[in-house]
Amino acid sequence: MDINELQTLLESAYTFQELHVKGEGSHYEVIAVAEMFVGMNRVKKQQAIYAPLNEQIASNSIHALTIKAYTPEEWVRERKFILPS
Repeated sequence: MDINELQTLLESAYTFQELHVKGEGSHYEVIAVAEMFVGMNRVKKQQAIYAPLNEQIASNSIHALTIKAYTPEEWVRERKFILPS
C-alpha cells in the first residue's frame, strides 16, 4: 500500500478539512482534521480513522499506524507544533 492509496481510502470514507499522510513500507502516520471529531475522545477519533482501514490492517498492508486526529479548533492550536513552517 502506498500513501496515495491510504489517503484515498480515508477520503472516500470521510470529509476532512485537512489530511496529511506520510510513511513508507507498512508504517504510516495520519494527521486528520475534521468537524466529525467534535465531541469525540481520543480513542473514538482513532477508531474512526481505523474503521475504513481494517481490511488493510488485517492483511498487514498496514503494520503500524500513528494517528493524530483533531477538530478544526484543536488544529488551530496544535498545528504550529506538528507542522512547523
